[in-house]
Amino acid sequence: MFNKLQRKWGVNGVQLFLILCTFAIGGSLCGYAGKKIMGLTGLEKSVAWFILYIIIISIIWPLCVLLISIPLGQFRFFKKYIHKVGNRIFGKKVSTPIIHIAIFGSGTGTNAKKIMQHFKGRQDIVVSLVVCNKPGAGVLNIASEEGIPSLIIEKERFFKGDGYVKEIETAGIRFIVLAGFLWKLPATIVKAWPGAIINIHPALLPKYGGKGMYGQHVHEAVIAANEKESGISIHYVDELYDNGALIYQARCPVSADDTPKTLAKKIHALEHEHFPRVVEEAITKAKTPLK
Repeated sequence: MFNKLQRKWGVNGVQLFLILCTFAIGGSLCGYAGKKIMGLTGLEKSVAWFILYIIIISIIWPLCVLLISIPLGQFRFFKKYIHKVGNRIFGKKVSTPIIHIAIFGSGTGTNAKKIMQHFKGRQDIVVSLVVCNKPGAGVLNIASEEGIPSLIIEKERFFKGDGYVKEIETAGIRFIVLAGFLWKLPATIVKAWPGAIINIHPALLPKYGGKGMYGQHVHEAVIAANEKESGISIHYVDELYDNGALIYQARCPVSADDTPKTLAKKIHALEHEHFPRVVEEAITKAKTPLK
């Protein structure tokens, strides 16, 4: 239930806890204030008393919740929430713009699948396209199973042609997620979606990034350097390999008996735990209007 609420409201675990606290405390305050107000009326408890009480608490509930939301840091959320509730009560349609995202992948698609599952059933953020440079890659099978259209791209056109921008735009894509995509994005793509492309790298950037540093190659380099920790780096994408501004990093220890294979398992666990959430946060917290 809590995971569903997090996905529905687009919040993390801490914020969800504060929101639920606001509901609880605000509701209690509303009930207390309602009884105090009824006490001033001098009415005896009767059907009329209960009807008036319900009307009063319905009026003051938004005020009580907004008041409690301020010290708990949730005023912004509840302002939007109460606005939506009001629109529904008074019959106004609430239109939520849909952000269509594309996932670029080259391999098995385990991260892509986690992202698809994270947004499944959502109305505001939808995975609408999978772009792949390898026919037969596992990510294409996952897209087919999930009923998501896919686009197989060819190297010459991608790098020296139009970069398939028209096809991607036709799908309504406003945000791009690189999940195991092994090609560097050409300038045509980066310029078409400025500030709206993110990537995940299986190491703690700026170390162990750049051309050829992917998958097992990264883990081999980390172990060869006797690093004590590794992790994941989620970052915005520019025209250079693994160069964009960092969004989030998570770490794990590198044991003396770790191999590239065992380290890869630790990294995959971090990817699956954090990547979908950070993707959502990057979309919802975009400072500039998305394309």
